[in-house]
Amino acid sequence: MDFKLSEHQKEIQKLARDFAEKEIAPFVMKFDESQEFPMEIAKKLGDMGFLGIIFPEEYGGAGFSTVEYALIIEEISKIDPSVGLIIASHNGLCTNHIYSFANEEQKKKYLPDLVSGKKLGAWGLTENVSGSDAASMASFAEKKNGKYILNGSKMFITQGTVAGVYVVTAVTDRSNPKNGISAFILEPGMPGFRIGKKENKLGMRASDTAELIFENVEIPEENLIGKENEGFRQVLKILDGGRIAIAALSLGIAQGAIENSIKYAKQRKQFGKHLSEFQATQFKIAELATEADAARLLILKAAVMKDAGENINTASSMAKLFASELAVKAANEAVQIHGGYGFIKEFPVEKLYRDVKLVTIGEGTSEVQRMIIAKNLTKLF
Repeated sequence: MDFKLSEHQKEIQKLARDFAEKEIAPFVMKFDESQEFPMEIAKKLGDMGFLGIIFPEEYGGAGFSTVEYALIIEEISKIDPSVGLIIASHNGLCTNHIYSFANEEQKKKYLPDLVSGKKLGAWGLTENVSGSDAASMASFAEKKNGKYILNGSKMFITQGTVAGVYVVTAVTDRSNPKNGISAFILEPGMPGFRIGKKENKLGMRASDTAELIFENVEIPEENLIGKENEGFRQVLKILDGGRIAIAALSLGIAQGAIENSIKYAKQRKQFGKHLSEFQATQFKIAELATEADAARLLILKAAVMKDAGENINTASSMAKLFASELAVKAANEAVQIHGGYGFIKEFPVEKLYRDVKLVTIGEGTSEVQRMIIAKNLTKLF
């Protein structure tokens, strides 16, 4: 068992770290304040190969492993979790759904633009009536004359207003909703498909989040992904992989909080001593660093299992649960260590504190992760 990164992986990690520090860090607060999507940064992500990390070179992707994918997301998310979320959602959801379940014709049509960053991807699952209970979605696609007529809406869709390709799920068999869901590829400009409200969020404000509305949208039959009524099973597989990405994003936030806390504690003096000399501060940082290392091991385990083609349902949920809960704890402690300065926007931990809560909600809440883990463990006894 080898816990060391290869030289190649270290180079990729450094590449991502340098990119984040040079290309993202100077603009973090600008995009956070304005809630403007960082399109120029997204284009540079495409040029770097970061929007096609896990996809084969035959489609224009970087051909990297899931381990390298996690390393890149962690490094980017230390600086700006919003950009980490763009990478995670684009690679892990829309693009991966097409790569994993679409036919070859669909892959050749859509993947080159997605993995190059020429077009951004969005993935439509959540609705106002179905969050954790995805099988209760109300959007319905009825097949008529060789086309599917889609009606309904989706909410909290990442890249909602800026995407060039959308993967959307809808019920196609009302008699059996859970096993009667299908997935479709949509493009902007389809009659009846429009963007609704863009959300005004607590954190992750540079990441675009919006509502999608479908009013008698005619979807060509060839835009169905896989077979009819197989969409829910596809979704579960996509979420398994997506949770590794969100775990890596969570670890990036936690690591950013720890590193900023150490830096501040070594500079700030109280009662004639640096904060780093107080045992209370030392113990906080020691505990967080230990848990961050444990989260990293869970993430790498799940990533290696995914690359080996193993079932990662439990492993990805464990990684996501532990890393996301740690990230919240780390961000909270970072603000506490900074004191009043942690509450103002001049210090990065203020933004990390606002950004972090999403990671215990997106791609399955912490409660859902516990349900998955418990369900799988009880099968063993």
